[in-house]
Amino acid sequence: MDSNASVNKKFVPDISSELRQDIVKSPDVIKNASGIRLFGKRIKSIIYTMDVAVIANSNADAVLAVYPWTPNTKILSAISTVSNVPILAGIGGGLTKGLRSATIGSFAEENGAQAVVLNAPAKTETILSVEHVVDIPIIYTVVNDSINVKERIDAGVDAFNVAGGKNTAKLVRWLRREVADINPHFPIIASGGKTSEQIQETIDAGANAITFTAYGVTESTFQKKMEIYRRDHQ
Repeated sequence: MDSNASVNKKFVPDISSELRQDIVKSPDVIKNASGIRLFGKRIKSIIYTMDVAVIANSNADAVLAVYPWTPNTKILSAISTVSNVPILAGIGGGLTKGLRSATIGSFAEENGAQAVVLNAPAKTETILSVEHVVDIPIIYTVVNDSINVKERIDAGVDAFNVAGGKNTAKLVRWLRREVADINPHFPIIASGGKTSEQIQETIDAGANAITFTAYGVTESTFQKKMEIYRRDHQ
């Protein structure tokens, strides 16, 4: 067998352009995750940001559009306009709940979101309200081990999103044990952490897909370009 042919099968050529070189890249270690299939599309890396400029210039497989204020339909519309990948849209779960979450969920689906995300405080009543009006998956964010996992799944949750800070990997392991008797392949998304080692630990714990943040990337990229412009035009 030609050794060059073997090497070529493993090497992935990179095609870009001069104006689009500075894309926000997901950490390479996320490739080790199994991924989840969302309407046939395999998703491993999910960027967690509300910055439309970052969303439009990222190589992530999906966008986690969740923020700490009550969901706003105009914000979702803006993200839908620029995103070329599936959007996992936050629809509340804490102060925003029940019928309001369901209404926003319906809007999210109509505007192209491929899944909706409910925050950890969401009760089964809110999950059921959303389940009755949307035909896209419901993702439930887990922040500790105090929830009744089976109860959430029975109410309509299709996947879990673990956001446990420094305890994320530990929480993923607990969650994977909790779903073992229900569905050993139940989809789990989780925040990976700041280092490759932390991300790999989360994957090894049982996460199928990883969220990563892009805090400050717009500012830092702009600063670097401005430094180049200043140097080249002195």
